[in-house]
Amino acid sequence: MWWLAHGEHDVPAGAQWLSPREQALLAGIRYTKRHVEFLTRRYAAKRALATVLGRDGTADELARIEVRNYPGGAPYVTLDGQATAIELSLSDRAGWAVCLVGAPGTALGPLGIDLEIVEPRSRGFVEDFFTAAERDAVLALPEGEARDEAANLIWSAKEAALKVMKVGLRADTREVEVSLDGMRRADGWTSMTVTARGGAVFPGWWRRDGLFLLTIAGTARREPPALLAGGGLATAKPTHSWLSRPMR
Repeated sequence: MWWLAHGEHDVPAGAQWLSPREQALLAGIRYTKRHVEFLTRRYAAKRALATVLGRDGTADELARIEVRNYPGGAPYVTLDGQATAIELSLSDRAGWAVCLVGAPGTALGPLGIDLEIVEPRSRGFVEDFFTAAERDAVLALPEGEARDEAANLIWSAKEAALKVMKVGLRADTREVEVSLDGMRRADGWTSMTVTARGGAVFPGWWRRDGLFLLTIAGTARREPPALLAGGGLATAKPTHSWLSRPMR
């Protein structure tokens, strides 16, 4: 597995790197936030996929790679209009997007990635969306940085696992429970486990870079993904540029 992150400032000017279908979808987006998120997600995905597939990053090559979505919202990859067997997951937050890619031709099963920032979460949020065990663990922490990190980390891990389940936030987030019991490795990754109410287990990893929290999940325990050259979160800072112009 590999991962890549890009900020909205990395996205090239113009739309030549998008496929005709993606350009048509973009033209229909009127809210600036959604417009920026669409471009940033697509750019991170195309850059990651081009690297994994051994293609260059020219606009023509990136336009041949297209990210489409199933009716339920889960993404899939086409190359020259043909569906591929490449597992892919995407997420974005605060002006940044991340992409998780599985090796082409391998039976990794579904993957999930999620990106959040460390910010305050209300007691009501924790009580409404967390299981009893998760709620008790978060609220036992003193108010401030530690509680904020734990609340956003658990929320992010839930989102990653629900993407593996192909249901996303349409599901009750209390249907899965997060266990954060791993030791942080020298490379910054820490193991975690998400367990569904029916017994299915989704092992994964998490890391923190600055204010950003990144989580990944899958159907089996594997080594953390390798960071592709040219895009990480080490120096990333949250951005909310759309606030100055909500509508296009």
